Amino acid sequence: MIRQFLLVAILFGAPVFAFAQAPLPAIVVKNYNNKIIVSWENRYTKPVTTLNIQRSYDSLKNYYTIGSVLSPQSRENGFADANPPYYKMYYRVFVAFEGGSYVITPSARPVKDTSMSVAIGYLLTGLGRDTANPDGKSPYYSATIFTAKDNNVVIHLPDAAAKKYSIKFFDDTEKFLFEITKLKEDYLIVEKGNFVHSGWFRFELFENGKQIETNIFQIQKDIKKP
Repeated sequence: MIRQFLLVAILFGAPVFAFAQAPLPAIVVKNYNNKIIVSWENRYTKPVTTLNIQRSYDSLKNYYTIGSVLSPQSRENGFADANPPYYKMYYRVFVAFEGGSYVITPSARPVKDTSMSVAIGYLLTGLGRDTANPDGKSPYYSATIFTAKDNNVVIHLPDAAAKKYSIKFFDDTEKFLFEITKLKEDYLIVEKGNFVHSGWFRFELFENGKQIETNIFQIQKDIKKP
């Protein structure tokens, strides 16, 4: 199953800000300039196998999954809902453990936060430094373009046939690599060989010529089996 992953929030050339987090089953939901960030801290000792982020107009029912976490075992993690249909939706997280048991967190609505006003202009952009991640990359991944377990790049664009999407790819030195136009399929796999080497890459996603997202993804080195 191809999972929807998380948007990357990287700070470049600006003060470093940390997302407020709470230990599961508590979650923190904040509105940063209409980007809804759901964050949490995983202190469970039992292995977590699945973390699904869900939202609803109602606090008690009609929840549906809008994304999954790439690394559910990570201690600190989060999900960015870049285009919510309503800025006062209710959010919760479905947590499944090894062995089949699960918990569902209490629901929470976004609380506006202006502490990132300086950095919000850099949200979803380029490369920078993060004190929690010395290599400069934070754990928020795109829901539209991301790497699968085999390190091939997955492009997920709902209603692609009805919209004029195009994508430009760059390496971590901002060198332009290639562009994909006339996308007609909702799902497309781009072979990792097209990116020549492993490492971090940036993309720019356009709809009808207008840029709607910029983000980064990582292609890891292949591990040779002995």
